[in-house]
Amino acid sequence: MPNVLCTALNTDVGPHFELLKQAGFEVIVPPTFRGLYQNDVLLATAQTADAVIAGSEPWPRHVIEQLPRLRVLSRTGVGFDAIDLAACDDRRVAVATTPGVNHHAVAEHTIALLMGLARGFPKRDQDVRTGHWERQSGPRVMGRTLGVVGLGRIGQAVATRALGLGMRVVAYDPFPNGDFIRDWKLEMLSLDDLLARSDYVSLHLPVSRETQHIINATSLAKMKRGAALINTARGALVDEAALYDALASGQLSGAGLDVFEIEPLPLDSPLLKLSNVLLSGHVAGLDDESQHDTLTMAADTIIQLQRGSWPTERIRNLAGVRDWKW
Repeated sequence: MPNVLCTALNTDVGPHFELLKQAGFEVIVPPTFRGLYQNDVLLATAQTADAVIAGSEPWPRHVIEQLPRLRVLSRTGVGFDAIDLAACDDRRVAVATTPGVNHHAVAEHTIALLMGLARGFPKRDQDVRTGHWERQSGPRVMGRTLGVVGLGRIGQAVATRALGLGMRVVAYDPFPNGDFIRDWKLEMLSLDDLLARSDYVSLHLPVSRETQHIINATSLAKMKRGAALINTARGALVDEAALYDALASGQLSGAGLDVFEIEPLPLDSPLLKLSNVLLSGHVAGLDDESQHDTLTMAADTIIQLQRGSWPTERIRNLAGVRDWKW
């Protein structure tokens, strides 16, 4: 009986269990998830796995090459930068994601971080807990400018919500969706112009050689002084050392971060020392509905591949391959 290992967080319950069992798979949930970010723990845990419902833990070449039975990495969510695609190509391991299931969750989380920063969190909470009662006004969100960097499904969902709040929305995307731009009357800008004009900048790009550290000392200096940065996309988009400097100097008023260069965020990260940083642990894409849908799709992808189908819109590697077999 083929087996499916569940390494994504919160996969100890969900619709994937029944779907996979009915399709003839054994479903395995490891006793711990946090340790799976360590390569040696992941390697030992996945040694006999035929397929994996994977989370954001890294899958480097040396791990993939030592898993002789592995056929599929079915990633929950849309990011796959933690997986060595070239190694998976060499081993003919199919890598899949679950597109179109969590963009509303990420958009809501993005707006939650934006509103939290706008109203002075986490500092206001921390002040009350220490007996420091301070009443100080700040600028209203309505009428402020949000710069959306990346206008895919998630960026679009963020843009429409921000417009509903009465914000002005400008956007940057190298390959924009013309229909969406026309329908919502968005102003498209160069990245430099967007940074200079925005009160809030929200990142929604994938990670690539071109976008890694797209937010760095140079780009942070181009932002409006006192603006805020929100990142619910990928940690590697931001140079965290440069971000710390911008926050500590007052160049930025705050940052809302759900993703980090190293995950989990190390406890000695200087970002943890700042009271103007609102943090969460790579959970933007999680709500009840998206969790149900992403686990359903991740399991369905494995089942389809095992039965000889090829869900093209979900597969992220093996370009041009026509003879892949389980």
